[in-house]
Amino acid sequence: MSDEVLGKTTIAPEVLHTIARLTALGVDGVSRMATSPNTINRVANKNDNEGVKIEIKDNTVFVDLFVILKSEENVRVVSKNIQQRVKRAINEMIGMDIAFVNIHIADIDFEL
Repeated sequence: MSDEVLGKTTIAPEVLHTIARLTALGVDGVSRMATSPNTINRVANKNDNEGVKIEIKDNTVFVDLFVILKSEENVRVVSKNIQQRVKRAINEMIGMDIAFVNIHIADIDFEL
């Protein structure tokens, strides 16, 4: 193969939000996403980025996730699983480096 430059690929920030959100929701123990502080008053796309805050600096991704967990789960274990899976998903799908994945536990869902 040659080193010929074919063009440029641009990833919309919404793609990172979607990957992070769907990956977090797929982790056992996550009930749902919480509303992140920066999306409380958004009218458009209210649910698209719910619970996810992403910053990109120098091709490095910084992730904050706001989640509501199920009551019967260990908070530390679930948080660690979310961090590992989101980091791996973004890295494998997009190829960007992840500086951190911060988990913010907004609430616990207790079943009555």
